[in-house]
Amino acid sequence: MPHPYVLLSAAVSLDGCLDDTGPERLLLSGPEDFDRVDEVRASADAVLVGAGTLRADNPRLLVYSPARRAARVAAGRPEYPLKVAVSGSGDLDPAARFWHTGGAKVLYTTDRGAERAHALGVAADVVPLGPDLDWRRLLEHLHAVRGVRRLMVEGGGRIHTQLLTQGLADELQLVLAPLFVGDPDAPRLFGPGAYQAGRLRLVETRPVGDVVLTRYEPTAPGTGPLPVAADHHWLALACALAAECPPSTTAFSVGAVVVAADGTELARGHSREGTDPVVHAEEAALAKIDPMDPRLPAATVYSSLEPCARRASRPAPCARLILDAGVRRVVTAWREPDTFVAGADGSGVLAEGGATVVVLPEYEDRAKAPNGHLTGR
Repeated sequence: MPHPYVLLSAAVSLDGCLDDTGPERLLLSGPEDFDRVDEVRASADAVLVGAGTLRADNPRLLVYSPARRAARVAAGRPEYPLKVAVSGSGDLDPAARFWHTGGAKVLYTTDRGAERAHALGVAADVVPLGPDLDWRRLLEHLHAVRGVRRLMVEGGGRIHTQLLTQGLADELQLVLAPLFVGDPDAPRLFGPGAYQAGRLRLVETRPVGDVVLTRYEPTAPGTGPLPVAADHHWLALACALAAECPPSTTAFSVGAVVVAADGTELARGHSREGTDPVVHAEEAALAKIDPMDPRLPAATVYSSLEPCARRASRPAPCARLILDAGVRRVVTAWREPDTFVAGADGSGVLAEGGATVVVLPEYEDRAKAPNGHLTGR
């Protein structure tokens, strides 16, 4: 099921600390960056923090700018983003400022944590997720039930670590402050864990007052049937490539990208690319890769439309080309309709060949957009 775009936001010292061990919160950012954070909050549908941050910082998590709040209301949105807390135990101070400022609040917890939160009188909608906290279920609930499309996560380090290691963070906004903490007991942003392979993509870097903001996106594909954040980024690119296809009344416009396990783009292609009027997107992309490239067996093919199972213009359909290349994971947005081939089932061909097929239907409209003249939309 779809879930929100997840943006992690944090500030750290030069030695990677979120705070020191003193009784007062260490202010890592300056006025300019606090204003930037306020702007990011105003753009979000919800702002999330963990129990550790609630206990340590007692935050309000408000949008402080009256102009930004007014702009939200003028756009038909609540004055404040939904405030989301996460606690496995449900043992939270009901007098904390988080519960008594701003707009709507929701607490995600375990079954036992929900009993504790209700007994304490926490002023929030309490949503139990079962015997354990389940991040995918939490995000799906936020999207489906609370209408959250953009989620800003403001800590703490344990939550940032969990979201990154589970491949659920779409973006990391990290501010580097020009100071050192130097205390080995100080909390740090990221803990140990099974992080995804590869390098993150640098999206932006800029000074904000005396701190530096860096924005990163993950690039490494998932490894099984559950999608990760990078799968969304690459499939969105494939859908964008479909818009570059020369128009046709006899074939779909499709985009494809082949990505190695470490997030390296191996090749991209689109239908009718170059001088070949019948080449398919996956075919065009795979043709640009050395068939002996050792990265292919662990690679993922992203295609805006399900790879074809049968075709008249070439001996081998794209599903077979993918299997012959050794690729065993495919992510697509749209199952092929019967417009040109009745009973097309490229996903079935791939599955029979041992490939994992992941369908992200939330991208279907993007995949269909360049094909509106064929689908009647």
